[in-house]
Amino acid sequence: MKKSMETALFLLWATSLVATVGSLFFSEVLGYAPCELCWYQRILMYPLVLIYGTALWKKKWDVAFPAIIMSGIGMFVSIYHYMLQKIPSLSAADTCGLVPCNGQYINVFGFVTIPFLAGIAFIIIFIVHLFVVVKKGRNNV
Repeated sequence: MKKSMETALFLLWATSLVATVGSLFFSEVLGYAPCELCWYQRILMYPLVLIYGTALWKKKWDVAFPAIIMSGIGMFVSIYHYMLQKIPSLSAADTCGLVPCNGQYINVFGFVTIPFLAGIAFIIIFIVHLFVVVKKGRNNV
C-alpha cells in the first residue's frame, strides 16, 4: 500500500475516532441525552472507527468499502437533522421521540450544533474516501 493511501486511511480513522469520542463526551460527560436522529448518526459513525482501523491495521483498502456508503448516509442524516434545527418550518411537526430533534444543546457562533459537527465529520470522511477511490481507479486503468 502506498504511503498516501495509508495516510488517508489514518486520517479517516482519526476523524471517525474524534467524532465518536466527541459524541460520547456530549452524552456521558456533559449529560446531553441524544435524540433519535443522533442515535442514527452514532449507528453510522461508531463502526467507521473499527472499519478504518481494521483497514489501516491490515493495510488493505478494500476492507474499508462499506464505510463510504455509511458515511454518505450519515452525511444526509446529519444535514437533515441540522435543517430541523435551523429551519423552523421543518421542525413544526417534530415527532422525534422523548428528546426533540430540533433541540440545540450547543449553538456556537449561532450555527455550530452537534449535528453540524457530525455532518462535518461525515463530509470529511466521505470526500477523502471518494478521492482515494478515484485515485485508485486512475492508477488501475
